[in-house]
Amino acid sequence: MHVRDDGDFRVLVVDDECTIADTLALILNRSGFAARAAYSGDAAVMIAAEWRPMALISDVILPGITGVEAATAILRFLPECRVILFSGHGTLDITQQVGKTSFEILPKPVHPVKLLQRLEALRETPIVRAPQPEPDSA
Repeated sequence: MHVRDDGDFRVLVVDDECTIADTLALILNRSGFAARAAYSGDAAVMIAAEWRPMALISDVILPGITGVEAATAILRFLPECRVILFSGHGTLDITQQVGKTSFEILPKPVHPVKLLQRLEALRETPIVRAPQPEPDSA
């Protein structure tokens, strides 16, 4: 699959159902995003470390590490990455797994129009960085 990578808003799509991941990545690429697909949580972490996406869209239930675990691992080295999780399971169970994170949860199947709207909003929202301490002037 052709992946745009010209500095556009990079989105990593993760689903163990390859058709879903590839189709969403294709739709995102054709809609002005630079998207890549991964098929497991472990693969998502490896790709994110190299490619540094601005957003992660992931199924919660994945082989190996879960989507929640992958997102948490990615946020350790990419704290500004925005996370959208989706699941075909009940949102109460997923909310308990997600805990007090700022992950957005969407029901599966995710309608591409809704996903594109969410990503456009994320692309337009500035990232708020935590204030850095002033260096000591000694």
